[in-house]
Amino acid sequence: MARSTTRCAVSIISAVGLILIAEDANAVPSFARQTGLQCSACHAGYPALNAFGREFKLNGYVFGGGDSHFPPLAAMIQGSFTHTEKDQPTDAAKHFRDNDNLALQQASIFYGGRIYDKLGAFVQSTYDGVADRFAIDNTDIRYANSATVANTNLVYGFSLNNNPTVQDLWNTTPAWGYRFASSRLAPTSTASTLIEGGLAQQVAGLTGYMRWNNLLYGEIGGYRTLSRLTQTRLGISPEGESQIDGTAPYWRANLQKDFGDHYLAFGTFGLAANTFPGRDMSAGVDRQTDLGIDLEYQYSVDPNDFSLWARFIHEDSHFGATQALGLSDNAYDVLRRSHLTASYLYDQTYGLDLSFFLTTGSTDATLYGTRSGRPTSESYIIQFDYLPFNKDGGPSVWEWFNPKFIIQYVAYRKFDGSRYDFDGNGRNASDNNTLYVAVWMPF
Repeated sequence: MARSTTRCAVSIISAVGLILIAEDANAVPSFARQTGLQCSACHAGYPALNAFGREFKLNGYVFGGGDSHFPPLAAMIQGSFTHTEKDQPTDAAKHFRDNDNLALQQASIFYGGRIYDKLGAFVQSTYDGVADRFAIDNTDIRYANSATVANTNLVYGFSLNNNPTVQDLWNTTPAWGYRFASSRLAPTSTASTLIEGGLAQQVAGLTGYMRWNNLLYGEIGGYRTLSRLTQTRLGISPEGESQIDGTAPYWRANLQKDFGDHYLAFGTFGLAANTFPGRDMSAGVDRQTDLGIDLEYQYSVDPNDFSLWARFIHEDSHFGATQALGLSDNAYDVLRRSHLTASYLYDQTYGLDLSFFLTTGSTDATLYGTRSGRPTSESYIIQFDYLPFNKDGGPSVWEWFNPKFIIQYVAYRKFDGSRYDFDGNGRNASDNNTLYVAVWMPF
């Protein structure tokens, strides 16, 4: 709606105005204040982590070095514009139009940094400008320590978190994997695995981890679904979600190695859960097992930073309960999700990302709700980033000012099972091609 667009524009302009007049002590990202370092010390075009960023997270967010005496609080605003190749059949969301939408996409408040000694946290609360609600977001509270075993270094710790993989150190697993920013007002394909956000903020998990000799990383733990009342109090709607029966085990293993200016990491991760579909316990449980493999490569020699991220997830679903409730055709389905991204950052300022996504799996028309019954989707993404103050810091009045400007184009070759007429109403996959322009402002 026109009034909605105007309201969003005013909100964005007002928010940016507040940022620009904020006092320095209130406008510095908390991790940067704590360490005294610029964002580029931990990130290769945030939020992607570099070697120091992984160490900072592994060791519990407690590294010091800065001289700030303020609490480790920070904030972030994302404003965006979304255009699809053709108008969507209905409005993109409540109070928005069927195309060409301007939005205050989200505004977040963070507690990020040391709590006490070896205990630190990353806690995010977010206002969703599309859904018009405020809720707890990604949370990772961790204790970390180190020891020497057989003359080699061992780092170990525990993470209490609310989203499987949010505690991970690599930008290949779902919680912090590419895309780091995407439109909430563009069509997205139907099918995704449970570990790809299907439990995000709905659960509480405790995992223990260790890294031996800067080479081998291992982690194991479990997740339980939060009660309806707890979720509601945290701003999360429990309706329609998959509720874990008991505890769902989670695992992570990774082998990493530095080769001079080159870094390579290869690993596996996964989750196995007995779930009640839609929190309905009347028909028994489903059994879903997600197994992922991932690879990350980084090359960094000033002024060049190159990253390659790859991920493949295979999900086996035994849908005994879902089929009994009439929500799937099959008692057993397979879903596969593949992702590959090449990212280049020049002089910590100019970024280019090329990405490929592919979804395949069993034919199940009732489960996926697609005309063909298949979950197949295939998309390509090109993204340009501009970070004018990432390398040397912001202007003298606010040296921590570090906005990120994004232009992203998503092209679909297949969408929800088909290339042409995927919905039975003449809509083609390419009709969902999306131009997304955003500004990401942490402060």
